[in-house]
Amino acid sequence: MAVEQYTESLTLREMKCSIGENLFGYVFPQGDVSGIDRIEKLLKQAGGKPKECKLDDYLQRGNGKAKPEYIITFHDDIHTILVIECKNSVKKHSSTNFDKPSYYAVDGVLYYTKYLKQEYNVIALAVSGTDTQNMKVDTFYWIKGQDTYITLKKAKDIILEPLNYIELIKGNTLKKAYSLDEIRNTAIDMHNSLREIKVTEAHKPIFIAGILIALNDKDFSKNYSVLTSYKSVMQNIENAIGNVLKESDIKNSRISYIKQVFCTLQENTKFSEIPLGHSKSITWYIEQMEMKIKPMMDYADSTVDALGVFYHEFIKYSGGDGSGLGIVLTPQHLTEFMCDLAEVNKNSRVVDICCGSGSFLVTAMSKMFKDANPKEVENIRNTGLYGVEFDDGLYTLAIANMIIRKDGKSNIYKGDCFHKDISKELKEKNINIGLINPPYSQKDVSELEFVEHLLDILAVGGTGVVVVPMSCAIGTKFKEVRERLMKKNTLKAVFSMPDDIFYPTATNVCVMVWEAHTPHNPKQETFFGYCKDDGFVKRKKLGRIDAFGKWKEIEKEWLNLYRNRDVKDGLSARHCVNYEDEWLCEAYMQTDYTKLTSDDFQATLNDYLAYLVKEGSIYEP
Repeated sequence: MAVEQYTESLTLREMKCSIGENLFGYVFPQGDVSGIDRIEKLLKQAGGKPKECKLDDYLQRGNGKAKPEYIITFHDDIHTILVIECKNSVKKHSSTNFDKPSYYAVDGVLYYTKYLKQEYNVIALAVSGTDTQNMKVDTFYWIKGQDTYITLKKAKDIILEPLNYIELIKGNTLKKAYSLDEIRNTAIDMHNSLREIKVTEAHKPIFIAGILIALNDKDFSKNYSVLTSYKSVMQNIENAIGNVLKESDIKNSRISYIKQVFCTLQENTKFSEIPLGHSKSITWYIEQMEMKIKPMMDYADSTVDALGVFYHEFIKYSGGDGSGLGIVLTPQHLTEFMCDLAEVNKNSRVVDICCGSGSFLVTAMSKMFKDANPKEVENIRNTGLYGVEFDDGLYTLAIANMIIRKDGKSNIYKGDCFHKDISKELKEKNINIGLINPPYSQKDVSELEFVEHLLDILAVGGTGVVVVPMSCAIGTKFKEVRERLMKKNTLKAVFSMPDDIFYPTATNVCVMVWEAHTPHNPKQETFFGYCKDDGFVKRKKLGRIDAFGKWKEIEKEWLNLYRNRDVKDGLSARHCVNYEDEWLCEAYMQTDYTKLTSDDFQATLNDYLAYLVKEGSIYEP
């Protein structure tokens, strides 16, 4: 019984609700629906689950009152309820004819539902197993007074948040809170499955993005689950991609390339042999993206690049090929900090010339929408955001990211950001904010040359905020580029970031703030921030997280120091610099001795003693 209780707890956890009062409604356990006479009466009518009973048999029933694991009611829809039945083993999920309600989850929940549907529209959820990776889930919808139920195929083996079941039966867009665990588990599962059927690394990201783009075609989203063959599903994906991308003014050559990947996959015999509706079939991938990942991306006020995080997790399991793509996802709180430094607002025009999956553009878009009226929102979508990406897979992810957020024009250029035609077009857009995390350690182009090119594209007085390796801020490197940068642009600020901010990648970085097309005055002080503690801590399997909720206050202090140009010992400094100088706070700030403790003193003595022993200056007794 304890194991079954674990399944019950897992179900509530996945639904992100708890027993009792919730924002959406009420969760009643074990049939305890005190105060709701109609449900009470129907549960007594059903009685306890009999060992055997055909679904259309209303005469045979057990003793006492029915006790489903949970019944959920909704504040905003008093005519619909959600009933849940759990079993501890997937072997107890369903019988062949759904006629053994006492032994199986599906049989049991449908037994309860056939009585409850006399007075309510009933969403019936059967959950079996104790592990989200291997559990079985089936969901049904039985409309009040109808003779039979509808199987909600899209929710196969997926547990949704309660309100999303209401949206699902209405055919509306689902929305859900960001969950790194769910992203990670979905990414691992899908990656392993695609590897088994021999899908190439180059095709994987386009496959993912293509499905997300296709799901923005209303006809495809509504009808894919009723298609009867692998070939028809693939053909419908191609058609839907074409429809959506044409509306977004994507060039025909790019549309053809993306559709061609699905043509190639159509010839994959391993893929085509998996029956539709089964785990790992083509419809399974569509359902996983529609039910799990896309709802996180559809949050109107979300600055989180859920698709970028998903893809980052996805390629981590690609072995050598994944690392060869050189993907380094900018941490979410860093993209927000950089947008805040740039003071992104509804009047901004923003560009990222190496946009990857579009993290900066997603974050900027969300901030631009704040305080914007409907007309201004439409202008932001059409002419407020621009990106450039060279990699085919990442380009497809970026346009998917923007289209899913209803970006009306999806101004993402496919190609080299240094290409004269792309540069010329961007310069004509009067863009005033640039945000980039350029590729690191390129053989032909340094990180500061990306910065130089970004600033050249921006309008006069525009703001460029960039995150680059710490080596770019050291006076002995990149002297020629540094000199060129300062001849045309002003270095307003540099922030030394936490050493492990890109964990597990070991890259020390700083954030620079530049004013474009305004020559640097070496007699004017530049602001330097020592931002080494962002409050994040490392957690196994989660990486760096804001476990103690410190980040918002820390960011607020950093921004206040910068905007007021305040000098605070241990945190900030101001200094006049030229291209030959260090561009780091460490070189100019005063130590805050008030934070030193006796433990710090002892640790320093211990380190020094260890150094002396190692060098042979003293000998251990």
